[in-house]
Amino acid sequence: MSNLDQVLDAAMELPLEQQEILVQILKKRLIESRRDEIASDAQISIAEFQAGAPQQQTATEVIQELREYIDNPNTANV
Repeated sequence: MSNLDQVLDAAMELPLEQQEILVQILKKRLIESRRDEIASDAQISIAEFQAGAPQQQTATEVIQELREYIDNPNTANV
Protein backbone atom coordinates (compact mmCIF):
# COMPACT_ATOMS: atom_id res chain seq x y z
CA MET A 1 0.00 0.00 0.00
CA SER A 2 1.44 3.39 -0.96
CA ASN A 3 1.93 6.27 1.44
CA LEU A 4 -0.85 8.18 -0.29
CA ASP A 5 -3.26 5.29 0.18
CA GLN A 6 -2.32 5.10 3.85
CA VAL A 7 -2.87 8.83 4.31
CA LEU A 8 -6.23 8.67 2.54
CA ASP A 9 -7.33 5.70 4.62
CA ALA A 10 -6.33 7.51 7.82
CA ALA A 11 -8.16 10.65 6.70
CA MET A 12 -11.31 8.68 5.97
CA GLU A 13 -11.27 7.36 9.54
CA LEU A 14 -11.51 10.91 10.91
CA PRO A 15 -14.89 12.36 11.84
CA LEU A 16 -16.49 14.37 9.04
CA GLU A 17 -15.78 17.70 10.72
CA GLN A 18 -12.08 16.87 11.04
CA GLN A 19 -12.00 15.74 7.40
CA GLU A 20 -13.37 19.14 6.39
CA ILE A 21 -10.76 20.89 8.55
CA LEU A 22 -8.04 18.74 6.96
CA VAL A 23 -9.22 19.72 3.47
CA GLN A 24 -9.16 23.41 4.43
CA ILE A 25 -5.64 23.09 5.86
CA LEU A 26 -4.39 21.30 2.74
CA LYS A 27 -5.94 23.92 0.45
CA LYS A 28 -4.33 26.75 2.40
CA ARG A 29 -0.95 25.03 2.37
CA LEU A 30 -1.18 24.41 -1.38
CA ILE A 31 -2.02 28.07 -1.94
CA GLU A 32 0.92 29.10 0.23
CA SER A 33 3.28 26.73 -1.59
CA ARG A 34 2.14 28.02 -4.96
CA ARG A 35 2.53 31.62 -3.76
CA ASP A 36 6.10 30.85 -2.63
CA GLU A 37 6.85 29.23 -5.99
CA ILE A 38 5.53 32.27 -7.87
CA ALA A 39 7.59 34.62 -5.67
CA SER A 40 10.71 32.55 -6.25
CA ASP A 41 10.12 32.51 -10.02
CA ALA A 42 9.60 36.27 -9.95
CA GLN A 43 12.87 36.83 -8.08
CA ILE A 44 14.74 34.69 -10.60
CA SER A 45 13.12 36.53 -13.51
CA ILE A 46 13.97 39.93 -12.01
CA ALA A 47 17.58 38.87 -11.43
CA GLU A 48 17.85 37.55 -15.01
CA PHE A 49 16.32 40.73 -16.38
CA GLN A 50 18.71 42.92 -14.37
CA ALA A 51 21.64 40.80 -15.56
CA GLY A 52 20.51 41.20 -19.16
CA ALA A 53 19.87 37.47 -19.52
CA PRO A 54 16.54 37.56 -21.38
CA GLN A 55 16.96 37.56 -25.12
CA GLN A 56 14.85 39.79 -27.27
CA GLN A 57 12.15 37.91 -29.13
CA THR A 58 9.46 38.77 -31.58
CA ALA A 59 5.84 38.38 -30.61
CA THR A 60 5.63 35.41 -32.99
CA GLU A 61 8.50 33.67 -31.20
CA VAL A 62 6.95 34.25 -27.79
CA ILE A 63 3.57 32.96 -28.96
CA GLN A 64 5.22 29.86 -30.44
CA GLU A 65 7.03 29.16 -27.15
CA LEU A 66 3.78 29.57 -25.23
CA ARG A 67 2.00 27.17 -27.59
CA GLU A 68 4.79 24.62 -27.17
CA TYR A 69 4.53 24.97 -23.41
CA ILE A 70 0.75 24.55 -23.45
CA ASP A 71 1.04 21.47 -25.66
CA ASN A 72 3.73 19.87 -23.54
CA PRO A 73 4.69 21.74 -20.34
CA ASN A 74 7.18 19.08 -19.24
CA THR A 75 9.52 19.39 -22.22
CA ALA A 76 9.02 22.94 -23.48
CA ASN A 77 12.01 25.27 -23.27
CA VAL A 78 10.31 28.09 -21.36
